[in-house]
Amino acid sequence: MTEAIYWSACRIARQIRAGSLTSSAIVEACLERIERVNPSINAVVQLAAERALAEAHALDRLGAREQFRGPLHGVPITIKDSLDTEGIVTTGGTLGRRDYVPQQDAPVVARLRAAGAVLLGKTNTPELTFSGETNNLIYGRTNNPYDLERSPGGSSGGAAAIIASGGAALELGSDTGGSIREPAHLCGITGIKPTSGRTPRSGHIVPYGGGALDSLTQIGPMARYVEDLVLALPLICGPDGRDPAVVPAIMGDPGAVDVAGLGVAWFADNGVVTPTDDIQRVVTATAQALRAAGFRLEQKLLPETRELVDLTTEFREATNAGFILRLLQRYGTEQTGAELRGYLTEAGVANANRLDPALLEAIDDARSRALGFFADYDAILCPASFAVARPHGASHADSFDDWGYVQIHNLLGWPGVSVRAGTSAEGLPVGVQVVAAPWREDIALALAQQVENIMGGYSPPPL
Repeated sequence: MTEAIYWSACRIARQIRAGSLTSSAIVEACLERIERVNPSINAVVQLAAERALAEAHALDRLGAREQFRGPLHGVPITIKDSLDTEGIVTTGGTLGRRDYVPQQDAPVVARLRAAGAVLLGKTNTPELTFSGETNNLIYGRTNNPYDLERSPGGSSGGAAAIIASGGAALELGSDTGGSIREPAHLCGITGIKPTSGRTPRSGHIVPYGGGALDSLTQIGPMARYVEDLVLALPLICGPDGRDPAVVPAIMGDPGAVDVAGLGVAWFADNGVVTPTDDIQRVVTATAQALRAAGFRLEQKLLPETRELVDLTTEFREATNAGFILRLLQRYGTEQTGAELRGYLTEAGVANANRLDPALLEAIDDARSRALGFFADYDAILCPASFAVARPHGASHADSFDDWGYVQIHNLLGWPGVSVRAGTSAEGLPVGVQVVAAPWREDIALALAQQVENIMGGYSPPPL
């Protein structure tokens, strides 16, 4: 079982269907792995071991009769603590929900479980998911499995850390400003932020109905391998009858994409925040490798980048404090951690009710003009962050500009995938980001698969 904990969810599912692996065996192996590594990384904050083993045994009995619940039959997963899970404490990292036990799963969680996935437990997140550092007053800090003195990022840091460590095959993260893609990059795995409107946010600590901020937050799968994103994403998409922003959009098949015919724009520096040498080196090497493999690439920056970064910064500064205050009131939280207090400055609170309609008009105008980029290109290859994993607390000094590589695509609503493409001089993972036009997750995933194939993808941590 030692090697199996690092298999893809797809491979685990195939082996279970073939009868050469049982769900009980792989669930036990993942639980043992969590028991071994979690004291060091503090990624899993609630464990449902007894329930998971009971479910695995029941699935094995079904499998013995050639009855399979779905494409994830028997596959062990964990879920970010920002998503409701029936019968398991779900805090969202905020003290007001310290003992909250949901009566039902969030729709995206229910859909994975209906497809046969076995839920092992919950993974750590910063309070209300609003931080690049995974730390909160309930569970404390999560460490990066490639270097325990460094951060796994946020807000899906616990998810990324346990997947990288072999404790689960698949996760669900959430992404408001890079919270899937940046932790995936920092922990050497892969994850996708879907197009705005793909997946329901019902049962998430940052729910639908966030006013002007509503379109930023999306739910998406995280895994060690791109093929698992291809498998899991369609399972969680589509209307749930609650989230009014979700549409029944068709999901294209990445396997049907003519990758050789794609036109790819790439850049290693957005002209706003210069990435580290390691980031620029790996993005450039990836572009060169794709070109050598026959892909059509052109070094080109999205013309609206500077404007989009500025608009995103202005938008977040004008809205975050007010939204956070409303969430804290909703969940009955009176004491917050340092990460969240950073948003609740006097200036931030003063801006809470002063959103200028002209800003919203400027955002829509920029979004419209940016769409024209896809008249000439099918995808964008670029950094997933400006830095590799940094020491704990370093992100506290970050500005919204520093998150510009990822969060402009939340503002735009475009899908983006982070996938490992190299290693830093210090031995830390380096990911690249692949972005496509709205509703073209098939293109983003197809190109990310090529990056993984050519550049090597996931490699286990020395933990």
